[in-house]
Amino acid sequence: MKSIRNTQIIKSLPFVFLSLSAFVGCTTKSEFKTFGGFIQGTTYSVIYEETEKVGSMPMRDTVEFLLHEFDMSMSIYEDSSVVSKVNKNLEAELDKYFLDIFSVSKEMWELTDGAFDITVAPLVNAYGFGRDTLVTFSDGKRDSLMQLVGFQKVDIVGGKLVKDDPRITLDFNAIAQGYSVDVVADFLESLGIKNYLVEIGGEIRAGGTKNGQLWRVGVDRPVDGNSVPGADLQAILSMKDIALSTSGNYRKFYVENGVKYSHTIDPKTGSPARNTLLSATIIAPKCAVSDAIATGCMVMGKDKAIEFIESLKGVEGYFIYSDESGNFKTWMSKGLEGLIDENL
Repeated sequence: MKSIRNTQIIKSLPFVFLSLSAFVGCTTKSEFKTFGGFIQGTTYSVIYEETEKVGSMPMRDTVEFLLHEFDMSMSIYEDSSVVSKVNKNLEAELDKYFLDIFSVSKEMWELTDGAFDITVAPLVNAYGFGRDTLVTFSDGKRDSLMQLVGFQKVDIVGGKLVKDDPRITLDFNAIAQGYSVDVVADFLESLGIKNYLVEIGGEIRAGGTKNGQLWRVGVDRPVDGNSVPGADLQAILSMKDIALSTSGNYRKFYVENGVKYSHTIDPKTGSPARNTLLSATIIAPKCAVSDAIATGCMVMGKDKAIEFIESLKGVEGYFIYSDESGNFKTWMSKGLEGLIDENL
């Protein structure tokens, strides 16, 4: 059985769908603080149990500073970020975030047998889901871009990113938001906060409990047009000391000439992933790991993804898929039995 290392996110201080909504108990035995806002092109929220060490610390300002710091490393929408400079082949000092997330991404690439790959950026752009979208796209263009895809074509040598081809670009969106959740969660833990919930753009990490009750998170039904998190739920999952990510193709897609193009690109075929798996919810020790694996599962498809999750230690999965008649069906790994309520 494969095992996932408890990936160490550097403490100092997202991009997937808004497919989750947090449900928090109403008890007030302990003092819990809540704040949130809009950052990194999405919403975020933090709930934590106040401790003496926190005191009068400006938590919102500190967290937003840490997320901005992370953005300046990983965001492809910031021209002066580290990854933007790397993609443009400009001189760039690879900071702690870039070095660590690159290492985690390589581990996830190897673990998923290439289903998760940060070098898929040229194809993401070509299909209209990235920052620099091509005007036209064809099978010939796809085949040409496939020459620029493959994690084995990039490496870090002497603190510098080395590419086999200067046209290769990186896109950390399928792991960065999960990683940013870990950044905030690890920061809270560094302050001695054991009971908390951090959510950024639907990626979640929950520590401890809220007054002894497990944190409860809703998983949305993966239907086209379900754009409001929590409006139409498929299930509610209870969690403690774990991270959760959901990936699906029902919110970020477009239709052209009767063909639906989803944002999840298969790095091996160069085309949008097309299978019966509608959404993959992954539970893992760290949110960066659950984020990357959720994307990998969407690329694999239901049967291969189930086999993959069952081969892992320390990772659980909850899949929603369609049967031959188009009906919704679900599958959950054994570790989630008793933690998921589908009777809504």
